[in-house]
Amino acid sequence: MKQPRKLAQAVVERLAGRIRRGEFKAGDKLPTEFEITRAFGVSRTVVREAMSRLQAAELVETRHGIGTFVREGADRAPFRIEPVERATLNELIAILELRMSIEAEAAALAAERRSAAQLAQMRRALDAFAKQVAQSKDAIQADFRFHFAIAQATANPHFADLIRYLGTMLFPRTRVNSAQLAGEKRSAYLGRVNSEHEKIYEAIARGAPEAARAAMRLHLESSRERLRRAHRALLNS
Repeated sequence: MKQPRKLAQAVVERLAGRIRRGEFKAGDKLPTEFEITRAFGVSRTVVREAMSRLQAAELVETRHGIGTFVREGADRAPFRIEPVERATLNELIAILELRMSIEAEAAALAAERRSAAQLAQMRRALDAFAKQVAQSKDAIQADFRFHFAIAQATANPHFADLIRYLGTMLFPRTRVNSAQLAGEKRSAYLGRVNSEHEKIYEAIARGAPEAARAAMRLHLESSRERLRRAHRALLNS
């Protein structure tokens, strides 16, 4: 039997594919939770997780009491990376290396260009991350919101477009147990991730581009090194 997380990712991929092919256009209302449950033969829990991931990827937005709608620009996908649920450790490492080159520069630009409103958006994402960790959640959505807010603060829409496209592929822990790879309890691991986020935020808030670049690079390098150790362990097992 497939695990709920893998079932949710399968629903995400199929719905995201229909959005990017234009079958669902900006402003269109997605089928109801009940309709998706019946169409895909999955539980409501799986559908809710899939909707959460689509929201985290900025592909859809939920209007309470009305439904879930496709966001403007959600159909833009200039290139393709293998979905995270099927990615190998090597591919996850490659994605992290891509992120290092892009997001480190994004953090530096954000430190130079961010507005007070954008800084407040980053702060809300970090507060949500801490709250979700305290509730023993993975905090994927809040994590994405923080990185996406930085991309938006560059004042260069291509950064935001790329981060939106990558969506949950930004986070190896949707594919592997990153805390276990780090030899830590999940709460301690996510607490350390949040501490790294805070250093990035502080540098951006101070308007210090070099410090922001270095903090973001260190954050992503830590994830890459954990995956490299896991990959070596698998090769030697």
